[in-house]
Amino acid sequence: MAEVDTAGRRGLPGLTYPERYLHELSLELTHRFDGTFNAETVERYVLESYTALLRTATVKAHLATRVIRFASDRLTALAQAKGAIAHDVPEVLFVCEQNAGRSQMAAMLTHSIAGDRVHVRSAGSAPAADLNPAVVFALEELGLDVSREFPKPLTDDVVQAADVVVTMGCGDACPIYPGKRYLDWHLDDPEQLTLDEVRRVRDEISVHIEQLLQSLEVGAHE
Repeated sequence: MAEVDTAGRRGLPGLTYPERYLHELSLELTHRFDGTFNAETVERYVLESYTALLRTATVKAHLATRVIRFASDRLTALAQAKGAIAHDVPEVLFVCEQNAGRSQMAAMLTHSIAGDRVHVRSAGSAPAADLNPAVVFALEELGLDVSREFPKPLTDDVVQAADVVVTMGCGDACPIYPGKRYLDWHLDDPEQLTLDEVRRVRDEISVHIEQLLQSLEVGAHE
């Protein structure tokens, strides 16, 4: 028989949580998305997100924070795709292989340039454990705070929520949905590059972003 929580909700039959915070997160998100998703959907997303991030986790101390952010964002993306959450600004998804360099730079630079006029996400077809240190340095020297960022696996829900999907060397990993705009930016992978070369890639990405924002009729925020 499924356990009953303090609010009287039943979990999935036989469901066990490998970490206590996962159960608490499931309850919190079930309440937040009440009327949009049932408890079983939320629980599945939380456990899937935990399992996906656990594969590349090197520091368990960071895992809880990352799972909370990843599961919350995936459910938000799914709600956007279903039309349950308002879609007020363009949604742009940046995808590369490891989500440790190019796509992270693109997401952070886009947010820096456009602010809340565009909502950005990033993901990787084969995510690394952590961000590329040279990429972190190249972003921090522009005054950008990358302390909360981490590589995330590509999931179907974030693709469904996007208006524009920008790929950068991730092959055919990204699913194709009708009605979305797909772009492929040919950029060198920072993994084997020197810091100066990473800076060059960063600046190339900025040029691409300016062009993308113009096409979306989104200007830089003040």
